[in-house]
Formats: sequence, C-alpha cells, structure tokens
Amino acid sequence: MADERARSHHSVADRLERALQSVAVTPPPLTTSWKTSAAGRDAILEVIPRRQLTDLIMPLPVRRNGEQLVEEHLRADVLRAHGMEPRHRILLSGPPGNGKTSFAEGVAEALALPLFVVRYDTLIGSYLGETNTRLRVLCDYVRTQPCVLFFDEFDALGKERGDTHETGEIKRVVSFLLMQLDQMPSYVVVVAATNHAELLDRAVWRRFQLRLEFPAPDRSMVAAFLRRTMDAWPDRPSARAEDVADRLGPLSYAEALDFCQNVRRRQILGLGSLRVEQALQIELDLWASRVNPVEQDAERPHQADIASRRRAKRRASSGKAQSGNQGRPPLAV
Repeated sequence: MADERARSHHSVADRLERALQSVAVTPPPLTTSWKTSAAGRDAILEVIPRRQLTDLIMPLPVRRNGEQLVEEHLRADVLRAHGMEPRHRILLSGPPGNGKTSFAEGVAEALALPLFVVRYDTLIGSYLGETNTRLRVLCDYVRTQPCVLFFDEFDALGKERGDTHETGEIKRVVSFLLMQLDQMPSYVVVVAATNHAELLDRAVWRRFQLRLEFPAPDRSMVAAFLRRTMDAWPDRPSARAEDVADRLGPLSYAEALDFCQNVRRRQILGLGSLRVEQALQIELDLWASRVNPVEQDAERPHQADIASRRRAKRRASSGKAQSGNQGRPPLAV
C-alpha cells in the first residue's frame, strides 16, 4: 500500500486497504499510523493537472514570476547548496474568472506534481476546535509527499481577525492556519486564491512569499484568448477576433470561454445546417441581452449610500426646524 501510494496510485492503495481490513488479523503498528496520515485525504480533491502555463494568457509580471517559481523548484538542489529554499507560498488575488485556478494547475503540471484542492465543506466544522483539528490532519497528510496544495476562496479561512462581526472561533482558525503555513516544507507548494483581498488578515499577507495580481483582461488580451480558442475549432469563423472582442465588451476569460463553447454547441446541434458564422452571429445577438451582475451592482446605489443620504436629509431638516424656532417665545405650559 505504501509503495502504491508513493506512486500516486491512491485507488489501488485503497483497494488493498479494504482487502486487508476484511482479514481477521491484528494489524501491524504501521497500519494505524498510516490511517492517521491518510485521514487528511477527506478534506482534499485530487485533480490531474492538464493545463500548461504556456497556454494561459497572463500579464507579463505574472508570467515571469510563474516561470521563476517553476525554475526554483526544478533546480532546488542548486538553491539548497547555497543555503536557500525555493519559494513555495503564493497568494493570487483578483476578480473571478481570470486565471487564478488555471495558474495553480499550470504550476502543478510544470512541476509534475499532484494538485490537491481543499474542500471547505469537509474542512470547516461546526463545533469548537473541530476546524483546527481537521486542518492539522490535512497539513500532516500533504507533508508526506511533494504536491501543490490549492486554497480557492482563501478569504473563507484567512479573514481579518480584527473584524468585530466574526466570532472567536474564526480568529483561532486564522492563528492556527498561520502557524501551519510557517511549518509547511518547501516541497509542498501552497497556492491560495481570493477574489476579496481586502478581507484577508494582515498577517496572512506576510506569510506568502509571492503575491500576484490577476486583473481583468483588456480588449487585446480577450482578443488573443478568442483567437486561440477559435483557431482550435474544425471550422474557423471568418470574423476577426478583435471585432468579436469589441462586440462582447468587458468580460473575464471564463465568460469568454463560455461564449465560445456556446457557439460550438449551437453549431454542433445544427448537424451541418448551421455554419459557424451563423452560430457566432446568433450568440453575439443573444450576448447583448445577458444579465450582468457587475453592471447591475454599478447601477444600483449601495445600501450604505442610501442610509447616509437619509441621515444627512434628517439632519438638514432638523437644522431647519431648529433655526425656524429661534426667536420664538417658549410655549406656555
């Protein structure tokens, strides 16, 4: 079982374990310790990395830092010969759908390491101290082998401890998380991603050696993404990628990918009666009627602004009432 697990053959190792448990014998002492270390697998989802860093369209600073990170781990022996370790704690921030998860997958693919995605539904418990216990078991498990540990929506764990609306339990979780990050070996690459960097605790930022920003793509980057995606189709549309990007407007890579997939679905279901240009035009017409939550939030006034306006209006009205009462005799009782 240990040999199969070292080869990342977890399914075979689990079958061997079940077969061993069906035999009425006293397990050796090493079996119990192995179960303890393997218990952390319940809180992770192992993903086979297939996306490469070269396939991603990223800002130049992000690309260069990603290439440097991969080189540091591939040549870690050179760094250790000079008393240094490769960087292995990376924090990714930016709006959703712009490549943070793909970046973590690309790093795992470049280093030929398994990608472990943390499952918060299994990690976070409802009882006092339960989350810390599960987090300790998870960290003990990932230390047993080189891997890429990915925390998506990291603000669910690393919230600001000074927030008065949070309970004392989340503050203890953040403190314990910081301690676990400090004790993580360099062969475990920890990648955390968040869409709300302002919610993270200030001490969390210091724990990460590499902090990368994934902003929303501009028109040229969206056009490059559309061009690369449409070039892989069997039928290449005649429309220019720049013109399609102008019609789509501001959007993320995830939205651009959904649009391209919708075009391909419509053409495939046409069974040859619908050309790719026609499917593209239909989806472009439908794109204008989509519901964009970002635009709705921008058009809808914030509740805090409404409340502040109401308070200012009440203060103004009360001030007028007081100024109007000045000079009048007091009412007789």
